[in-house]
Amino acid sequence: MLAAVGSLLRPGLGPILRCIPGARPAAAWGALAPLRAPTAPRYNSGGAPSGSGPQSPGKVHRVPAELKPSQFDKKILLWTGRFKALEDIPPRVPPEMIDAARNKARVKACYIMIGLTIIACFAVIASAKRAVERHESLTSWNLAKKAKWREEAALAAQAKAK
Repeated sequence: MLAAVGSLLRPGLGPILRCIPGARPAAAWGALAPLRAPTAPRYNSGGAPSGSGPQSPGKVHRVPAELKPSQFDKKILLWTGRFKALEDIPPRVPPEMIDAARNKARVKACYIMIGLTIIACFAVIASAKRAVERHESLTSWNLAKKAKWREEAALAAQAKAK
């Protein structure tokens, strides 16, 4: 918390204190104590207040992190095989289970899309081979379309000239 650099002390993110060279940093910190506003207790990752002294190993107050799954989450849990029936799903499940089921569903959906893409590629190849047998191509379609437009433009010009 205290960093001593030369004769400067900086407690945390607070003000910079000047110390007389050779003086103890604790003396400067003690002078700052009446100026500090009382704060709420800070909690560390262990779950106990940081200023409460030594922790007792048996007293960790932790609320179990469980979520109520939505209907979509329940469908995902069923689809991924976590549960066999909708009635088997408990009212609250751990968030890790929902995350794992979502990831598994995401991977399954990607595999399904990959499969459908490959099937669509083979369908396009087959339809293109049939079009070649009928002597159809995009070039012939484009030329026919442009010829039709020219005829329409010519008819419109004749009608306008009359």
